[in-house]
Amino acid sequence: MGLSEASGQDIQQGRVPPQGRLLRRDLFPGESFQPFQVGASARRRDTQALLPVTQTMELRNRDYHVERPLMNQQQLEELGHRTSATRTYQWRTWFQCSRARARALLFQYLPVLSWLPRYPLRDWLLGDLLAGLSVAIMQLPQGLAYALLAGLPPVFGLYSSFYPVFVYFLFGTSRHISVGTFAVMSVMVGSVTESLAPDENFLQGVNATVDEVTRDHVRVQLASTLSVLVGLFQVGLGLVRFGFVVTYLSEPLVRGYTTAASVQVFVSQLKYVFGLQLSSRSGPLSLIYTVLEVCSLLPRSVVGTVVTALVSGVVLVLLKLLSDKLHRYLPMPIPGELLTLIGATGISYGVGLKSRFGVDVVGDIPAGLVPPVAPSPELFASLVGYAFTIAVVGFAIAISLGKIFALRHGYRVDSNQVAGAVSSLFILIIIVKLGELFRDLPKAVLAAAIIVNLKGMLKQFTDIPSLWKSNQMDLLIWLVTFVATILLNLDIGLAIAIVFSLLLVVFRTQLPRYSVLGQVPDTDIYQDVAEYSEAREVPGVKVFRSSATMYFANAELYSDALKKRCGVDVDRLISKKKKWLRKQEQKLKRMQKTLQKQTASSEGTSVSVQVNTNITDVESNNVDDSMARQASTGNELEDTTVSGQEDAKAANGSTLKALGLPQPHFHSLVLDLGALSFVDTVCIKSLKNIFRDFREIEVEVYMAACHAPVVSQLEAGHFFDASITKQHLFASVHDAVLFALQHPRSSPASPVSTTKL
Repeated sequence: MGLSEASGQDIQQGRVPPQGRLLRRDLFPGESFQPFQVGASARRRDTQALLPVTQTMELRNRDYHVERPLMNQQQLEELGHRTSATRTYQWRTWFQCSRARARALLFQYLPVLSWLPRYPLRDWLLGDLLAGLSVAIMQLPQGLAYALLAGLPPVFGLYSSFYPVFVYFLFGTSRHISVGTFAVMSVMVGSVTESLAPDENFLQGVNATVDEVTRDHVRVQLASTLSVLVGLFQVGLGLVRFGFVVTYLSEPLVRGYTTAASVQVFVSQLKYVFGLQLSSRSGPLSLIYTVLEVCSLLPRSVVGTVVTALVSGVVLVLLKLLSDKLHRYLPMPIPGELLTLIGATGISYGVGLKSRFGVDVVGDIPAGLVPPVAPSPELFASLVGYAFTIAVVGFAIAISLGKIFALRHGYRVDSNQVAGAVSSLFILIIIVKLGELFRDLPKAVLAAAIIVNLKGMLKQFTDIPSLWKSNQMDLLIWLVTFVATILLNLDIGLAIAIVFSLLLVVFRTQLPRYSVLGQVPDTDIYQDVAEYSEAREVPGVKVFRSSATMYFANAELYSDALKKRCGVDVDRLISKKKKWLRKQEQKLKRMQKTLQKQTASSEGTSVSVQVNTNITDVESNNVDDSMARQASTGNELEDTTVSGQEDAKAANGSTLKALGLPQPHFHSLVLDLGALSFVDTVCIKSLKNIFRDFREIEVEVYMAACHAPVVSQLEAGHFFDASITKQHLFASVHDAVLFALQHPRSSPASPVSTTKL
């Protein structure tokens, strides 16, 4: 077998592939190639004249020439010396101890030791300093704002902007994820703190005001204990390689989920925008109830708070638009959030928004770091369920976002540059010295900053029309994820989205595209005749293909589609044939019973003759005549029985034509199994049934293009036997078609001729 690229000069001078004989056949786009005319001379079709000359020459220069024998699976294995792949057990390496393995494990769990010694100071330091400053400027207002989402004092948002960033600097593997406060996680934590420590539990005095100090202390305990449990769960998820869950988070699922989360965040900030006191809700439909409550309480809105939120929101939007317009001329984006917060704090302090207009402000922000306190073990039981859910959601979203950035920028997420450490140091300075300056900052300004920053995620609603045009199945995943998350909350919504996307995959494999293939002229390529108008079915051979693998969920559908696309009612033919054979068998049984009765009667007459022989000669003569007639009748019945048995044997091997049944218009069926990625026991049984059924109607079945793992699974499932051998499996569809044309009725064990492409 030889495969090479050759020019016309190479062919003329006799330079050919080392393992093949001289080849004088080119596959031009318009060249005529008939599979049943092996070795026919090359001919050009008139359609080639329609191609531009340069394009024709370019295609000719890319022609390839192949000379090889027609090959089934058995011959392919002999030629390629197929051997079973050695199985490796990865778990054995877990217990190996060596210096190299210890070093690899250290670098795996502390990536900073791997990339920090190779960090190019001259090239990256300045950029990382600017990036760290930019992140710190963004983290300051976001940290303060997202603390409101979690139902905690704003200073804890600053803590969340320092510790996680510094830790991720040591252990992280993504260069683009900025670890810190995250809206989705903040909302989930807020739903826990507000459900376990609602405002109603801290009412005091005649006016039923909320004891905010006690409430905040309890919520901080809940949030800190919850964070410890989430961290433990995530460490455990990392140790058991839970990252595989990200495989089931497609981009439409993530985008639909984050869009729904942005709506949740938006609704959670309405109480700060309008200055309302809302009931604490969590669980399914909590978002709907919150919106209804906000609408009912709108007449009680604080005008000063609404005006503050609107003005700060408009200013922030204008600053962002200005930053986008001037980004080419600026070394870094305009810190719109920080400028808005500084301006709003100054105006609030100077005008006295809290005392004069009732605008709620952040309040005292303690300077310095709070000493760490151990979590409360008595809260573990009530928080363990929430902690696991938040751990899974946070783990999945962080890894999926990291992989999205990794795919865009071409690296593997398994080192984060120094920008994370720089931003954490800036946040530390703010916590220690500057945090107390923001005590007069209105909460409405933070809510406005959160809502404005949701613009990017809310713009994902434009995915709906684009997915409608490109992929409606992905649109369905997007919509189901969005609706489930809106109605059932973030945790249940994500679970339903994953389950639905998996079920949709199963559903799509149950309804693949089934095709009857035809040969593209002058090639060994077979395509769907419904899509390629020039593709022609090979006379006498039916080629069938499915776009999905065949397994227990769609094996029956595969068989039904095959029989339907072949244009022959296979089951009806088999039923008629079996019905005719049953009639013949019943007829034979009746004839045998008649013969047995006649034989018994003949034996009785013989006895009578022996008894009455000595009485009279006349009776003897009469008996002789009777015996002769009985013998003659017996011989006729015996001949008929033998003839019936022979007819029955002929019926068992009789043709449809002899039975008066319609014959299929093809003598061979080729199953293109190139789409099979695995087979199960149901698939193997279905394939055996296909062989049996089509052989009943005098159609020989062949298979083609099986991958090596699939062949191994067929062997393990005892698919091949005396009636179905590897000589029924061919390396390509074209091999199978050529063999079927050369052996329309013969056994596949017949000698195989050589074909030249």
